Amino acid sequence: MNTIHHITQRLTWENAKLAGSYRADSLKTEGFIHCSTRSQLIKTANKFFKNQTNLVLLYIDKNKVQAEIKYEPADNDLFPHIYGELNVDAVYQVIDFEADTTGLFHLPENL
Repeated sequence: MNTIHHITQRLTWENAKLAGSYRADSLKTEGFIHCSTRSQLIKTANKFFKNQTNLVLLYIDKNKVQAEIKYEPADNDLFPHIYGELNVDAVYQVIDFEADTTGLFHLPENL
């Protein structure tokens, strides 16, 4: 399976499930939803989500995403961006994603 990941607030994800699609704030402000590959995940989490709580990690099957996915340069790497709403049926797993006592994130054991 071709998996990409997205970090979001638990309540935001719960609301998206009820609505049938997920819209990150960045979709409105930047035109896409930021995602990461497995190798980019922890760097992204620690850069943008340090010390945040009530987060979940979405496992997204990119073959099921209805919107266009583009890999675009940022921080000397190519990151996956979803150009449109994320259909919730493309998300095949959701796990709690909490930082350690220092506010930093680590790869989940099952990743």
